[in-house]
Amino acid sequence: MTYSETYTAWKSDPEAFWAEAAKEIDWITPPTRIFNPDAGIYGRWFDDAICNTCYNTLDRHVEAGHGERTAVIYDSPVTGTRRSYSYDEVLSEVASLAHVLASRGVGKGDRVVIYMPMVPEAVFAMLASARLGAVHSVVFGGFAAKELATRIDDAAPKAVISASCGIEPGRVIAYKPLLDEAISIAGAKPDFCVILQRDTQPCDLTEGRDIDYRAAVDAAISAGAHAGCTEVAATDPLYILYTSGTTGQPKGVVRDNGGHMVALKWTMKNHYDINPGEVFWAASDVGWVVGHSYICYAPLLHGCATVIYEGKPVGTPDAGAFWRVIAEHDVVSLFTAPTAFRAIKKEDPAGSLIGDYDLSGFRSLFLAGERSDPATLAWAGEKLGVPVIDHWWQTETGWTICGNPLGLGLLPIKPGSPGVPMPGYDIHVLDDDGHPVPAGTLGNIVARLPLPPSCFPTLWNADDRFRSSYLDDFPGYYATADAGIIDEDGYVSIMARTDDIINVAGHRLSTGAMEEVIASHPDIAECAVVGAADALKGQLPLGFFVPNDGADRHEAALEKELVALVREKIGAVAAFKTALEVKRLPKTRSGKVLRGTVQKIADRQEYKMPAAIDDPVILDEITAALTARGLLP
Repeated sequence: MTYSETYTAWKSDPEAFWAEAAKEIDWITPPTRIFNPDAGIYGRWFDDAICNTCYNTLDRHVEAGHGERTAVIYDSPVTGTRRSYSYDEVLSEVASLAHVLASRGVGKGDRVVIYMPMVPEAVFAMLASARLGAVHSVVFGGFAAKELATRIDDAAPKAVISASCGIEPGRVIAYKPLLDEAISIAGAKPDFCVILQRDTQPCDLTEGRDIDYRAAVDAAISAGAHAGCTEVAATDPLYILYTSGTTGQPKGVVRDNGGHMVALKWTMKNHYDINPGEVFWAASDVGWVVGHSYICYAPLLHGCATVIYEGKPVGTPDAGAFWRVIAEHDVVSLFTAPTAFRAIKKEDPAGSLIGDYDLSGFRSLFLAGERSDPATLAWAGEKLGVPVIDHWWQTETGWTICGNPLGLGLLPIKPGSPGVPMPGYDIHVLDDDGHPVPAGTLGNIVARLPLPPSCFPTLWNADDRFRSSYLDDFPGYYATADAGIIDEDGYVSIMARTDDIINVAGHRLSTGAMEEVIASHPDIAECAVVGAADALKGQLPLGFFVPNDGADRHEAALEKELVALVREKIGAVAAFKTALEVKRLPKTRSGKVLRGTVQKIADRQEYKMPAAIDDPVILDEITAALTARGLLP
């Protein structure tokens, strides 16, 4: 079926559509009620079904005779390690770890916090929790102790699974002291911790609390002590994933078991066009939603091999790192953030390193996480010679809201747009009063309720906050907190977070649109635009840009060209007059630019150090650039 036929089929009978998709899952008790509008806050999917997610990712493939098929590929340039695990081997590791947890009291509904680097054991820990019906909560490895403690307090875990350290280019991050401090701060104390000792930097274990991961799992394997799969309701929680809250208190996004499996399994063929047995690589981190959905769960549900990459797009050792991984492991499709490609483009603008590797089996590149500017899309498409597909989704949804479904037939690509709504999402653009706006008009992007399978049913222990944060502003809709447009062809363009829309003398303007123009300049690697307070006009756009390596241009000359370019493409109404050259932009470890923090610095407001910031020193560099220009005292 084509995209149009598929979307129409969903819209005409949503329950029949998802009932058919649900046939791809092995249920213990299949659903007879596809959607119950009276359950939960806006209804629940498959609420009379019984299942186990771990069984669907591992056991069923082994039982079908695919145990020797590769399941997990670990590639760590920072340690020089490469290893592949078959489905048989992953099942043994996971079932044995599940036994270690179960023998110490972890069971259905208990929470397990996972605080791990990018190693296979992180995925094994997620699957072992799912096997027991426990609820995992992965916290990005290396998060500060206070942030980890906040999540421990909210989730109240029975166990924590961690590692002695994380390894990044040029530095080793000791996890154990951070974990110990977090537990000392937290009011909720875990019963025990399981610690993976890494050769690079082992740690001392706390007597009576800490268990050596490898020793315990190996002992279980030797004894043949494997835990079976616990039966859970499709609506039981699989995991909690914390995302930033505007009040500083993180929001615990809840993901259920049944709907999550149905939606993710559907995407692998229909959206990404991946076949069982092929190698799919999501170059993210297990601490983020992409890592949950497309490193751990979706590829294994589909019977694919997934890549766990402990490295960076550049610097491990160079800007050819991604091409090496693709060539060595026969990756057919890569999913990563646009910021990764901006980094590669900055260091290797000509794409000369691509020619050093055989990418003949590589079919597609998917980008998400930040707006994919047309210049980056064009560069990647030209250099790689494969479809480069932007798509848009959120931690809250767990899978694509808008995209270009390769498996249903590639639609025309519109640079700057992540594509069209996927089945399950009825997308609208509303003004601040909740009224529809004409095609091509900037407004609030919302999705009509109910949300499709895999989307969050609520926040962990916070139903009221769920309603106030996502449902109350536009009754009957889920508010995405993204602003954008829908064009006359039904393509959605995400222009900014709603709080990144700036008001210049009464004109609502998108900082994303300005960034798109700036990024189109051939000498610009990446950029960010924020709205800085202005006594006369309310706000004025303030730009920051990082030039390409080898772009030997004076800052003043580049700034003049960028100002002229924005004036030409957007108009004088943008009042864009200032663009500062910086060495780097402050980002989270997942690659999102911290525009809100930059804006607070420019406006001389107090700010809290972002928990997920990759390098806090960059904020000092931003302050120095503003000070040098006389924009700060």
